[in-house]
Amino acid sequence: MDTADSPLTYRDATDADVDALVALIESAYRGDSSRAGWTTEADILQGQRTDPQGVLEVVKAPDSRLLTVERDGRIIACCQLEHRGAHAYFGMFAVSPALQGEGLGKTIIAEAERQARETWGATEMHMTVISVREDLIAWYERRGYRRTGETTPFPYGDERFGIPQRDDLRFELLVKPLA
Repeated sequence: MDTADSPLTYRDATDADVDALVALIESAYRGDSSRAGWTTEADILQGQRTDPQGVLEVVKAPDSRLLTVERDGRIIACCQLEHRGAHAYFGMFAVSPALQGEGLGKTIIAEAERQARETWGATEMHMTVISVREDLIAWYERRGYRRTGETTPFPYGDERFGIPQRDDLRFELLVKPLA
């Protein structure tokens, strides 16, 4: 039985998890299912958020982990951790839309930060967020991340990242010390 009181288990994703992880990530960010949660990007991006090849590349990459979170044997969340020297990169974060708002996100990000600090000795966590996602950026700021003002262009024309519904999208770097 799936209950909010059941413990979370964390493990590295395997090839066998790819399809379930793609479905989870898509459900959290795209289409009507994503509207059940608050992390939806459906109004700013259509098309895919990721694909099996993209997820498999993260699973297989050296110095990278796709942390898979389960409750009662069912995958309910995931995030990418990548070792980049003194810092770790946090990405591909998804929580099942039906479970958003229960505090899982802050629990999972805290565990990801702990693992990056303990496994790699990372002193900072870096992430990029689409700059127009003010509600999401505010959520990360409440977790100790700060906006850097550093931006990189959105990959317009590369449908692997979605089909933009507006022309002002860019990624902003957020940073948190892991002392």
